[in-house]
Amino acid sequence: MNLIIQATHTIPANILNKLAGLTLSTRTEQIGTHTFRFCNARPQDDVSSVCFEHQLDYGYVDARLSLSDFGLVVMDMDSTLINIECIDEIADMQGLKPQVSAITEAAMRGELDFSQSLTRRVALLEGLDESALQRVYDERLRLNPGAEVMLAELKKHGIKTLLVSGGFTFFTDRLRQRLGLDFAHSNTLEIIDGKLTGKVLGKIVDAQGKADWLNHVREEFELHPQQVVAIGDGANDLKMMAEAATSIAYHAKPVVRAQASFALNFVGLDGVLPLLGH
Repeated sequence: MNLIIQATHTIPANILNKLAGLTLSTRTEQIGTHTFRFCNARPQDDVSSVCFEHQLDYGYVDARLSLSDFGLVVMDMDSTLINIECIDEIADMQGLKPQVSAITEAAMRGELDFSQSLTRRVALLEGLDESALQRVYDERLRLNPGAEVMLAELKKHGIKTLLVSGGFTFFTDRLRQRLGLDFAHSNTLEIIDGKLTGKVLGKIVDAQGKADWLNHVREEFELHPQQVVAIGDGANDLKMMAEAATSIAYHAKPVVRAQASFALNFVGLDGVLPLLGH
């Protein structure tokens, strides 16, 4: 196994030496500005505490692994691919962000049923002008750091991408076109006469819906679960992540970090690539 260490800052030499000694690594390679590979590393419990103390992300990766081993990367949108929870920012246009954000947080921690929580939140948006959606997209939505680097490498290696979200098609469709994603699936807000009705059209894309779409695309391309990566941050991503052999918790809730193959708590989305053997 190789140990991958990543940071957003310069890692002191004494910390690198400490990690090499802890894991009995045979060689240390710098593979990025703040990214290191410790070859033939032995897993040690102390690595976790050292990394937490110094704000380092880490993961043990099969030395034989490469990006070409993967065929599909599935990712959540809100607070994963992008920096915001879109529904919270839409609610801000109604002066209701605190109320909606509280429901969102509880749902992401797994304390509320996602479908019920979404129905409650969307109902609060009734009467809002649809132009608010464009304002959120233009003024507040930003890609998370490293997103474009990650997507460019995935595309270069012929890996399919699926954006699947409990959010809304207004945003996922625009991101799919803008970023050249292969697939996107999410919920559709009902809009009549230029106003949000407070309802979602059709079946809500919840945790099971995300998992179903992952499997639908995987089967379409005749891929094995071992060839699939799922990236998410909230409790409604857990079923989707369980369907992929490799799951990555990105700046995620504790319940998600605990169940994922890897957790990225500090670095950007480009930190996904070294965990996939790149």
